Amino acid sequence: MRNILFFILFLMITWALAQPADARPKNRLDATTKTCRVLESGPLEWASRPWGEGGKAFKEVCQGCHFKGNDRGATFLWVESKTSAAWNRVFEQKYPKCAKDGSWEVLDPEQKMRVNDYLFRWGKNSQSLGDNC
Repeated sequence: MRNILFFILFLMITWALAQPADARPKNRLDATTKTCRVLESGPLEWASRPWGEGGKAFKEVCQGCHFKGNDRGATFLWVESKTSAAWNRVFEQKYPKCAKDGSWEVLDPEQKMRVNDYLFRWGKNSQSLGDNC
């Protein structure tokens, strides 16, 4: 019995050590402000990380219209709806209808940057990205 427990413990430790480190980007070049935004590593922590505030704003403001089955004609958006580079283009070029009609104006510039930070860090391909500034 003791040998079985040691073997199981050995397997658990081996598995834990074999898990890849978080490969998500640690920073993002913000083309709008021409600054390098530092993104801390770690799990999604809504309140304790600055970019976590961007996640809250995305959920409250953006997904207030862009949810499944909405009657406004807004396409459903989730953080992985676009790649990190595509999210950067959305914020740099401000081409979506909601950016042009003033819907984004409920967010101040810092909140917009934090939403962009959040979407960049957790976008579709962010696991395979390195830092970009």
